[in-house]
Amino acid sequence: MTDLSLIRNFAIIAHIDHGKSTLADRMIEYCGGLSAREMTQQVLDSMDIEKERGITIKAQTVRLNYKAKDGKTYQLNLMDTPGHVDFSYEVSRSLASCEGSVLVVDATQGVEAQTLANVYLAIENNHEILPVLNKVDLPSADAEKVKQQIEDVIGLDASNAIETSGKTGLGVPELLEAIVERLPAPKGDENAPLKALLIDSWYDSYLGVVILVRIHDGVLRKKTNIRMMSNGTVYQVEKVGIFTPKMQDIDALYPGEVGFITASIKSVSDTRVGDTITDNKTPCDAPLEGFKPSVPVVFCSMFPTDSSQYEALKDALAKLKLNDASIDYTNENSEALGLGFRCGFLGLLHMEIIEERIGREFDLDIITTAPSVAYKIHLSDGGDMMLHKPADMPDLSTVRSIEEPMVRATILVPDNYLGAVLKLCTERRGEQVELTYVGSRAMVVYNIPLNEIVFDFYDRLKSITSGYASFDYELTGYQESDLVKVQILINEEPVDALAFLTHRSEAEARGRQICERLKDLIPRHLFKIPIQAAIGGRIVARETISALRKDVTAKCYGGDVTRKRKLLDKQKKGKQRMRQFGKVEVPQSAFIEALRIGDD
Repeated sequence: MTDLSLIRNFAIIAHIDHGKSTLADRMIEYCGGLSAREMTQQVLDSMDIEKERGITIKAQTVRLNYKAKDGKTYQLNLMDTPGHVDFSYEVSRSLASCEGSVLVVDATQGVEAQTLANVYLAIENNHEILPVLNKVDLPSADAEKVKQQIEDVIGLDASNAIETSGKTGLGVPELLEAIVERLPAPKGDENAPLKALLIDSWYDSYLGVVILVRIHDGVLRKKTNIRMMSNGTVYQVEKVGIFTPKMQDIDALYPGEVGFITASIKSVSDTRVGDTITDNKTPCDAPLEGFKPSVPVVFCSMFPTDSSQYEALKDALAKLKLNDASIDYTNENSEALGLGFRCGFLGLLHMEIIEERIGREFDLDIITTAPSVAYKIHLSDGGDMMLHKPADMPDLSTVRSIEEPMVRATILVPDNYLGAVLKLCTERRGEQVELTYVGSRAMVVYNIPLNEIVFDFYDRLKSITSGYASFDYELTGYQESDLVKVQILINEEPVDALAFLTHRSEAEARGRQICERLKDLIPRHLFKIPIQAAIGGRIVARETISALRKDVTAKCYGGDVTRKRKLLDKQKKGKQRMRQFGKVEVPQSAFIEALRIGDD
């Protein structure tokens, strides 16, 4: 049993690229978690995608033993969290299992949008926050200015902020000492019934489902019969261990400790993140609060390129959901693309990462449709419905109003790029809420429809500000808007997979854009093919693919023109009949290209 006063559970939080994972490396090295030979860069970023992109996607945990100046050996449970807005759900889960946070701020960049968002998450969890200035070894670092920023923008006392360098290891001993002195110890009762929080779970091909837990009360030993409180399933614990960051087996986990267990769990759905685990014989009275379920904001459909791989895709999504509880998916059937799934994500980067993981980890080729958001529809009879894909839009005569999701976007940008940022936000139907200054940088807050930022807003923002702007957003709710459904007709047949919802002011331009794109993508047939964009019964754009012409008069050498005329008239009638009954085959590649209209 470890003395609770000698345990510290803390998360490292920061904006993207402020050096969380590198600083975690130095702490692991200093505490001897890994030998110099075993150390790699960003050792806690275990996925290939994380290493390639240089970002953290999954929150990782590690237990370190640190001998402090007072001669005692402390157990430090460190959680390295992602910085990107799409993975804020991972951050909130890590914070729920800790008592303190180490706030890392880049001494050259200062406070950024995501720094603010993560600090507010930590304050919501009643955390003690320890400010740390990283990268102080760089020539452009200005520690005093950044300390002032932390005090002005966040309202934290930064006078005794620790100055460190994740690259050289400068200030790491002082940081570890400050963690021991300034962050609180966990609370818990060893003799109370077992109460543990399920922080994370993932699938291991050898061990089955591995569960990461934080013990609040009681002791979790091998051979314990545990019960999941959300669904009542019972398992026997086979293996108890910790990450150092290597997997290491131990006999038991005590209050305040974080570790992993395995229990021959075959069904992925039994391990819900945020669930409470208790002893089957002597259960605790009430479950822990758990986490707020994540709310997906961006939706897209996924289909296997080979329809025989449908079951493999289903299995892949189930295993990924175990590892990332913020994915949401339901079955879907499309006339054009076959059987697949409608998936919900926390943002575009999240969607991109899941697509890449399906390809890499499960070796599957998939087609994804254009991302869209969920709309709220109020019907004339007083009912409401959520609309996830435009093809399901009810008849307009039954619709009273349509609401679209809105976000509150916070953008920090150097003063000389402010005009371009304001123009971009206004183009995207944004309403300015406030404009303040943080030193030499402007902080702009806008209310913008989510539909306008899911495509390429972030890329546009980065390009017009030369990469200097930082951006964060949170959902604020729904707002009524003048939205219309644009239907695409090919040879006068509506194509569901290409329908989309957009604001009335942009409907015509978007419709024309898709028609022009399709004209180049659909192969020519022996008859003319009209491509039209329609709002209700009104055609707003049209392109025509000309027919392939067979020279029926080639065999006529000279002679009377009426022979040629007769052949041409016969051909004309045939083409008309062909157009009536002919089916236009739209290749799958054309769907994908046309749906990527937002990339332009």
